[in-house]
Amino acid sequence: MLYLTLLFCFILTILVTPLIGKLAVKLGITDKPNQRKVHQKNMPLIGGVAIYISFLVGYFILMPTPEANDMKEPWGIIIGSLIIVITGILDDKYELSPKLKLLGQLIAALVVVVWGGVEITKINLPFGGEIYFGFFSIPLTIFWIVAVTNAINLIDGLDGLAAGVSSIALITISGMAIIMADPFVAILGGILLASTLGFLIYNFHPAKIFMGDTGALFLGYMISVLSLLGFKNVTFISLIIPVIILGVPLSDTFFAIIRRILNKQPFSMADKSHLHHCLLRIGFSHRQTVLIIYAMAALFGLAAIIFTMSTMWGSLILVGVLLLAIELFVEAIDLVGENYKPLLKFVKTKRSQN
Repeated sequence: MLYLTLLFCFILTILVTPLIGKLAVKLGITDKPNQRKVHQKNMPLIGGVAIYISFLVGYFILMPTPEANDMKEPWGIIIGSLIIVITGILDDKYELSPKLKLLGQLIAALVVVVWGGVEITKINLPFGGEIYFGFFSIPLTIFWIVAVTNAINLIDGLDGLAAGVSSIALITISGMAIIMADPFVAILGGILLASTLGFLIYNFHPAKIFMGDTGALFLGYMISVLSLLGFKNVTFISLIIPVIILGVPLSDTFFAIIRRILNKQPFSMADKSHLHHCLLRIGFSHRQTVLIIYAMAALFGLAAIIFTMSTMWGSLILVGVLLLAIELFVEAIDLVGENYKPLLKFVKTKRSQN
């Protein structure tokens, strides 16, 4: 039943996506080219609606039941995802202000936290002891959901990029949920993965339709919630796992914030200096850039799996190596800016001294 449902969701997205594309054109919900965007013609938006429809159908067919320690009410996810999809549709149609867009995300996050019971309440420290977050548990959980949601949204700049990176993250989350014997997260992740892969057929370069903020916000929201359900309340180390899985979008978002601080720009200001923009400037083609970022996302997923199997010191060494590799890569491609090269400058200085 499970595999047939996943296949059905995949096929359903393939069938529904062209209809959503025609509806988007009819309603005038299209993405017009400008100097900040890569595409050269009007593209239908709200393709994420097709992903959402297939996900809902798959959910109601299987009706997975969460474990008692996962969440109180699965309807919190469904209602929260509906709010985030409505926010995305309104943004695709009317280009909401950053404040209104954030408000929709906060409401969706609050619903799944308060009603659904998805919450980071404590962590066990690696060398003994526990930290209970108390009153800060709800704000911290909401911050995580909003941060991941926006990270996926920010990386949605090339054909198939957000859908592919999200699919890789979902493969990792679902696979690890199976290993950890968490059927609820595994099933939800599988349904969402099948629905997203069906859309990717139309969205990979050259794309016929964009998922828009509707799809990017929905995928980011669901991935943030599933990662919390799969790895919450265990240890400090397990709290790092979803961060590693989402290493590509989170690091891109983090360095975008650094870039805007250094350039004294508002955080909500759009620019053309994200990871995919930098790779395009270096000389990679559209498709090559997407495949490179896919490979990076897959490496982070593999690192997360290795991380769970490592000893305490092995895990700490792995995190150190990842952070060093990210910093070197960021400086090499000028992700923060041409003048931001502290590590490379340090290495160059040491070499000249020797």
